[in-house]
Amino acid sequence: MRRSPRETAESARRISRRALILGGSQIAFASVLGLRMRHMQVDQADEFRLLAEENRINMRLIPPARGRIFDRNGRVIAENEPTYRITIVREDAGDVDDVIDRLSKLVALDPDDVQGARDEMKRTPPFIPVTIADRVSWADISRVAVNAPALPGVVTEVGLSRYYPQRELYAHVAGYVGPVSERDLKRYEDPPPVLRIPRFQIGKVGVESNHEEILRGSAGAKRVEVNAVGRVMRELDRREGEAGSDLQLTVDNRLQDYVQARLGTESASVVVMDVEKGDLLAIASAPSYDPNKFVRGISTGDYGELRDNDHRPLASKTVQDAYPPGSTFKMVVVLAALESGMVSPDDTVWCPGHLEVGGRRFHCWKRRGHGYADLEKSLRESCDVYYYEMAMKIGIERIAEMARKLGLGVSHDIPMSAVTAGLMPDKGWKLRERNAEWVIGDSVNASIGQGFVLSSPLQLAVMTARIATGREIMPRLLKSIDGVETPIVGGESLGLNENNLRHVRRGMYAVSNDRRGTGYRSRVIADGLRMAGKSGTSQVRNITAAERARGVISNADLPWNRRDHALWVNYAPFDAPKVAVAVVVEHGGGGSTVAAPIARDVTLQALYGEDPPLDAYPTSDRSRIEAQQDRISREREEREAQRSSRA
Repeated sequence: MRRSPRETAESARRISRRALILGGSQIAFASVLGLRMRHMQVDQADEFRLLAEENRINMRLIPPARGRIFDRNGRVIAENEPTYRITIVREDAGDVDDVIDRLSKLVALDPDDVQGARDEMKRTPPFIPVTIADRVSWADISRVAVNAPALPGVVTEVGLSRYYPQRELYAHVAGYVGPVSERDLKRYEDPPPVLRIPRFQIGKVGVESNHEEILRGSAGAKRVEVNAVGRVMRELDRREGEAGSDLQLTVDNRLQDYVQARLGTESASVVVMDVEKGDLLAIASAPSYDPNKFVRGISTGDYGELRDNDHRPLASKTVQDAYPPGSTFKMVVVLAALESGMVSPDDTVWCPGHLEVGGRRFHCWKRRGHGYADLEKSLRESCDVYYYEMAMKIGIERIAEMARKLGLGVSHDIPMSAVTAGLMPDKGWKLRERNAEWVIGDSVNASIGQGFVLSSPLQLAVMTARIATGREIMPRLLKSIDGVETPIVGGESLGLNENNLRHVRRGMYAVSNDRRGTGYRSRVIADGLRMAGKSGTSQVRNITAAERARGVISNADLPWNRRDHALWVNYAPFDAPKVAVAVVVEHGGGGSTVAAPIARDVTLQALYGEDPPLDAYPTSDRSRIEAQQDRISREREEREAQRSSRA
């Protein structure tokens, strides 16, 4: 049907109005977009430029060089060595299996490392490098570099890793580092970012752990440009980190080496202390282990071998273990008695070989007894009954007070792991810890270093140094930090009567130099170097009635781990003390027969600074000592050759 002219005009008018409205709306919308774009591109340009820059540039931490550790003469104990590793980037490699196969023809690859790398590739983005071979040689790196075109995605890297050139000598002192673990991170409320760096090493035990913050240094940083998925495109700039501080210990490397060699296969420990400053000149536990095995993570087999060894090579026996001090404790008891004023040096005690106390018989080590014994004789011949009587006369509180004054029963502040306080019991301790009253038999046992009393070799060395000087000598292991000497702590007078100390020292001198002394066979005969000492034998078992009936009570008739511990302490020279020595040989038997010869040899080595002349020893010992020195010298040369070849 045809429209009329009027209807056509009306329709055109409506369309024009709609077109006008639609066009106006489009223009308005375009204007709003234009204004918004202008606001974003002009007014907010700086803000969006900054956001884009943050997405484009990343900050990466650079691990700092760890501080080194030296002995007192500058010999390196712990250092950093360059290590080379081979990594593979899955994205660039393409056919990973083919690349690994070609790489294996150039470099010996550990199957476990290869499988570990494959597993890690599955967990990480394809552009992240994954280590496939660590601690490879420079020759391996060179072969990979020459064949780089045939090894797409394979990259060689260089870094620093801890190395201990002295190996077993300082495992218990310097300790070792290892990869950061979750347990390490939990030690910090807010872990430092540097600990998150892959393969970063942190101190685990010993000086490495105790001075971690000093040795670690501060991390550097580099700015890298990355693309949208986080892949590094190029490095923009770099700021190197600040290396950790170098530490110098008080130990003497040559003496430490000698001590370790002298102990041989024994389960034993030795502490050598400078009685003037308190410097620990040697502090050795045997057997030891190679800390280098722990740096990258020790294998299960190697760790199991160390863990299951009955001589406990992982234990730091010098500071971590505490033993009944045996008769080395007698100087504490007699000094407490003298200082109390209730006993004089000339007072005597009758020793028939035992003492009846509370219906129980306490034996002297010499079954026939020592007869009448005064202070000097009681030390010289180690009469137990004399000290039973002293303990009953003065009581445990005076003994405990003197022991703490001499350095027993307290934890000394040196940067080693698990430093024990030992145990110096008193009435309050037993009531608190055992919920029982102290009885007279406890005092009698304590008087000869048995019962509840426990001391570490370090504490025994401190005790000996304080008796030798009458001063509060404190042990020091850290000599300097970056060449700045650490302060010497203590040194004040103990406030003990010098005459009383003199009597005790004369008794210790008689132990080593009187023919009737228990340590006479291990004496020093060099003029001006005579030593004053005391033996100790600490019982580690209760002898059963069946054993007594069979007569099986001697150490030789018992399994190794049930034999008595052998102890010895001494200082020398007697007239002008320079060093104090403590030796503990686990399950060694008698202190005078096993520990004393070791202590005598170590003392002379410390005083001479080298192998002492044979005329410092009794004539009967010289052939044995000469053979021993030759053996140790050969072993030292072999170890030095191994270390040199490794370096």
